Amino acid sequence: MSSPAERYAEARRRAAQAAQFPALEEFALDLGFDLDDFQREACQSLERGSGVLVCAPTGAGKTVVGEFAVHLALRGTPAAVSAAADEPATPPVRRKCFYTTPIKALSNQKYHDLVQRYGAAQVGLLTGDNAINGDAPVVVMTTEVLRNMLYAGSATLAGLAYVVMDEVHYLADRFRGGVWEEVIIHLPSSVTLVSLSATVSNAEEFADWLVTVRGETAVVVSEHRPVPLWQHMLVGKRMFDLFHDADAARKHDVHPELLRYTRDQTRRLELGEGRSAGPGGGRRGPRWRGPMRPDIVDRLDREGLLPAILFIFSRAGCAAAVQQCLAAGLRLTSAEERTEIRRVVESRVTAIPGEDLTVLGYWEWLDGLERGLAAHHAGMLPVFKEVVEELFVRGLVKAVFATETLALGINMPARCVVLERLVKFNGEAHVDLTPGEYTQLTGRAGRRGIDVEGHAVVVWSPETDPRHVAGLASTRTYPLRSSFRPSYNMAVNLVGSVGVEPARALLESSFAQFQADRSVVGLARQVQRNTETIDAYGAESVCHQGDFDEYFALRVAIADRERAIARQGQTQRKAAAVAALERLRVGDVIRVPSGRRAGLAVVLDPATGGFGEPRPLVLTQDRWAGRVSPGDFTTPAEVLARIRVPKHFNHRSPAARRDLAAEVSGTGLDRHGGRRGGRSRQAAGEDHRLSQLRTELRRHPCHACPEREEHARWAERRRRLENDTEELRQRVSGRTGSLARTFDRIVALLTARGYLSVEGGVTDAGRMLGRIWTEADLLVAECLRRGVWDGLSPSELAAAVSVVVFEARRDADERASLPRGPVADAVDETLTLWSEIEADEAQRGLTVTREPDFGFAWPIYRWARGETLAKVLASGHQIDGEMPAGDFVRWARQVADLLGQLSDSGGAPTELRATARQAIAAVNRGVLAHYTSA
Repeated sequence: MSSPAERYAEARRRAAQAAQFPALEEFALDLGFDLDDFQREACQSLERGSGVLVCAPTGAGKTVVGEFAVHLALRGTPAAVSAAADEPATPPVRRKCFYTTPIKALSNQKYHDLVQRYGAAQVGLLTGDNAINGDAPVVVMTTEVLRNMLYAGSATLAGLAYVVMDEVHYLADRFRGGVWEEVIIHLPSSVTLVSLSATVSNAEEFADWLVTVRGETAVVVSEHRPVPLWQHMLVGKRMFDLFHDADAARKHDVHPELLRYTRDQTRRLELGEGRSAGPGGGRRGPRWRGPMRPDIVDRLDREGLLPAILFIFSRAGCAAAVQQCLAAGLRLTSAEERTEIRRVVESRVTAIPGEDLTVLGYWEWLDGLERGLAAHHAGMLPVFKEVVEELFVRGLVKAVFATETLALGINMPARCVVLERLVKFNGEAHVDLTPGEYTQLTGRAGRRGIDVEGHAVVVWSPETDPRHVAGLASTRTYPLRSSFRPSYNMAVNLVGSVGVEPARALLESSFAQFQADRSVVGLARQVQRNTETIDAYGAESVCHQGDFDEYFALRVAIADRERAIARQGQTQRKAAAVAALERLRVGDVIRVPSGRRAGLAVVLDPATGGFGEPRPLVLTQDRWAGRVSPGDFTTPAEVLARIRVPKHFNHRSPAARRDLAAEVSGTGLDRHGGRRGGRSRQAAGEDHRLSQLRTELRRHPCHACPEREEHARWAERRRRLENDTEELRQRVSGRTGSLARTFDRIVALLTARGYLSVEGGVTDAGRMLGRIWTEADLLVAECLRRGVWDGLSPSELAAAVSVVVFEARRDADERASLPRGPVADAVDETLTLWSEIEADEAQRGLTVTREPDFGFAWPIYRWARGETLAKVLASGHQIDGEMPAGDFVRWARQVADLLGQLSDSGGAPTELRATARQAIAAVNRGVLAHYTSA
């Protein structure tokens, strides 16, 4: 119990704070909970008039600071005191606050939160889909909407006092991150910026940059989690703590019992004790089978760790997990909860036609929800995802199997988070989770005000080292790296608003250039140190018998010549493999000599006559169908036999693959064949130049030096360091002013194509380009200027523009087909324009515009023509079946967005603009109508 004197002193301190920060005291009274120290510090900085950067863990309550900026804007500037005593003081002048988020779902969520607090009249929403009360004093919007406002000089910016940038660490996103920097650089200096970020390790560096472009900015960093997080590993049926205590966690010391048990398990597997029994149990080598997903959920339920999010980095894996739990008979809900779940679901899907619900797997999805189970991934229909989010937050759905997209800002905290693997597919390759990603995923565990503690569980497998997990769990931060680069749209907007030279200066003030310039300082110091070391190495390699530099140059020339001869042999072998593949015909039986597909295979499609290397489609005797390349053949492919392939053979049919694979095996040929001897290669001594170099080497005076090899070791060190130093010098010159050089190249290309004038002004074509907001902005502008899309019907226009928007998740083996006639003609012209642009970009050393992708043309064409959702999804060019509904909706919305830009474009013909409006109406129906009416 504190003494009366201490209580009095505390009361005096609170009264002084209230007097100094009256707005914060008003705000805090309505919160219903006490502010944390970092929240109070950040809010006080805001009330003093400073910008603020807040870095804190997920779930720590960063958004309170953003909401205080909203409160300050609505509270207005202090009332002006009248000079005359009998005149009333003027009322406070209300100012505006824009609250930006990276994704539309977050914008919708924050809009509803602020409406609940301040009322619908005070709050607006602007996203690509919705425009509600856009002139309100508080407007929630996606970051792209604010960027577009700044370039257009929108009147809505009048009176803007605060901008909150939620999830500002998104500026590291390689696709959209540059938008955050554009906004930060271009906001008027009178606007106070509130930046909310996950915990990053270079917060001070980011804040230093903010100070250079925005003025005074306070940095508030908090590592404290309001709900403690306990880390565990599930090994088979046993659950272990990852750390013994908090002190061990700080030292990365894994729990000794966990280490001992996992080592025992690994040893047993190596000895063959871990082989599975039953079918497949006799296979060679050990095989680990971890706990089944239903068993994991059941265990979490028994230990009181639900609700839980189980991260599975695969859409198919998430859907399969729900089915496995249903098949196991799991039921996590009461009768009352099931009734409420059904009521919520039915109220949200009323706008979707019944036949579409069947196609979307509605009844299976509802069955899972009623049992408290659901999947959550980008392939789901967005309204289905929203229902899952709502039911999970309300505690009605207990276990959600999700991909990592769930971790990006959506407010779905859980008591427990489970990571099935620590490897994910990033769109190009399978990569390990970074400490930042691990922190973001596990940060969902522990609901503030509900849970005393949160729990993160990693499922062990033989590839998972507990010490690696400890490193991920203990490394709480990750560096923020800029992904900013100039685009064509950005260039014409910058030149149009400030001119070429000021635009270049603005780009040089970006965080990307700030980081590049800082790194140059360190690189330059390293170059200096290397130069001194090179001199020291040179002194050590001095030989009293002659010029050792000359002698060592001969040794290097010999090594280079030997490598060139070896490469020449590899080139010849590859050419032979290519020629052999080009000669193959349908029905040829060949042997794939190595790799995962090693064994006999029959040719289904020789794929000759195309561009690039031949990639015949084959079926192996293991029933795998796919394309092979010259890289799969260490020796030229030989035709060993021929079998008949049915005329209309469908390699996607399991039954057809099985029958034909049996025929391949029935040839009686040896699967692996005889092992050939080593590769023949040209004897090194047969090369005249190599013989000449070796003769010169033996005649050199230094060759007889007794310390020759010691001198050579120092000379080799010096050579390697010289190469490294030259590379550092190149990096220094490449980074200094790198963005300005890229900008100059873009300006030169735009000038040559007529978007900018020689004098540096923006032409009519440039103004049109400045209103096109898409990754392929220049290609869209060229299509408009050349009339590529003129005369198309609404459905044809939707299909034609889809090729510049759509990007397949993974490379398909075959190019998708197109609707014949006008669509195919328009796409051919688009490809021609793309080839011209690509050539221009390559000539100027610019990053090339992505090649058009045909994969969405048929689905959007059929949808715009009014065909059923079932037919539309079946027409998607997907390797693993029909197009997921969520992908269809997402890409259809992007097509509709581009059509909207065409309909508003001053550079498009009147007829095309009218067709674009008709196409939008044709697209926005059925499952798409939900987003236009929301």
